[in-house]
Amino acid sequence: MTLDTRSRPTTRAPIHATWVRPGRLARAALPVTWLLTRAAALLLLARDGSAPLGVGGVAREVHGLYAHWYGILAHGTFPADDPLWQYPPGAGPVLLAPGLLPWLSYFQAFVALTLATDALVTYALARGDRDPRGAWLWVAGLPLLLHIPLARYDVQVTAFAVLALLAMDRAPRAAGFLAACGALVKVWPALTLLGAPRGRTTRQAWGSALVSAAALLLVLALAFRSPFSFLREQGGRGVQIESLGGTALMLARRFGWPGQVRYQYGAMEFTGPYVHVVATASLALTAAAFGLLLWWRVRCRAYSAATPFDAALCAVLMFTVTSRVISPQYLIWLLGLAAVCLTSTYTTQRTVALLVVAAAGVSALAYPVLYEDVMAGTWTGCAVMAVRNALLLGGVFVSFRSLWRGTKE
Repeated sequence: MTLDTRSRPTTRAPIHATWVRPGRLARAALPVTWLLTRAAALLLLARDGSAPLGVGGVAREVHGLYAHWYGILAHGTFPADDPLWQYPPGAGPVLLAPGLLPWLSYFQAFVALTLATDALVTYALARGDRDPRGAWLWVAGLPLLLHIPLARYDVQVTAFAVLALLAMDRAPRAAGFLAACGALVKVWPALTLLGAPRGRTTRQAWGSALVSAAALLLVLALAFRSPFSFLREQGGRGVQIESLGGTALMLARRFGWPGQVRYQYGAMEFTGPYVHVVATASLALTAAAFGLLLWWRVRCRAYSAATPFDAALCAVLMFTVTSRVISPQYLIWLLGLAAVCLTSTYTTQRTVALLVVAAAGVSALAYPVLYEDVMAGTWTGCAVMAVRNALLLGGVFVSFRSLWRGTKE
């Protein structure tokens, strides 16, 4: 990095004044804020289901489902006959990881490892000469989702994506390896390589990702039985009530559409006339988003240090909004990517980051606080989901427009 010597003062500043600069104050306050907010999240997790946290059950996924899968995975097989198992084989080692802390219960170990991963992401975002606003967005934005991040493994997945992006410039092969690891857990971290600068960086990052993915898949296939069983269950997913299509169906119910909400495939989904049409339309929009991103990649000419970050946020935001499922934990992904964008002064995604933060706050209202209204499709539930998804949809348009304008010649 080249320093602009013209900005240096002609006289040496007093020694006692150097530590009071806003950037250093922010960095000093960051660990304290992290400790306070994470302690509050732990308290909410302990009070899961109590007023005013709504329906509760946030911790049930770890207590019941993850612990159950741990028992199956520990015997060297994936839950092949479980319709709730919809994750790539890389999720297996993540769910087995709490076994590394045998002196804790599975739930305690899972939460402890999630907090450790959260701390690692915070450190990576804050280290060096990166803009501290990125770390602050992560530290202050994640608690907007209440205690949900502690009871899902999306923090771990997001860590792979964040570390891959931050390594892109100096170590593209390491970035490719990290992206491959994340993609084998939840697919979407592969999108972090979309904005890799052309030439050697792209070749090294994508080459490393492909080789790493193949090697890791081979290891998992040898270590576990039925590693690809998730594909069958993933294809059966319907339209979740929190998705963009679900919001349209929810509003349609208010005007006489006869569809119902049913628990299936691990989520509350709509059943009834035209649901299949909405699901197909979502898949078509996802395909269109992929085509639009490829078009941008072909036409992109001007790269900045933030282009890989901005492209990753834009891509994941587009795939999230067009998904048949927009669970609240998806906002963890977007918060992590928005935080990476803000570590660079060259980012074009500052407005998008604000929209993501706002959407995260509304998501916590949708689940768990007002989830009964969302399931019942009351006007309150409709309003909450409409606002959350409007923020995300608006973020897509702003993000792609900013990315396009920032990378044209």
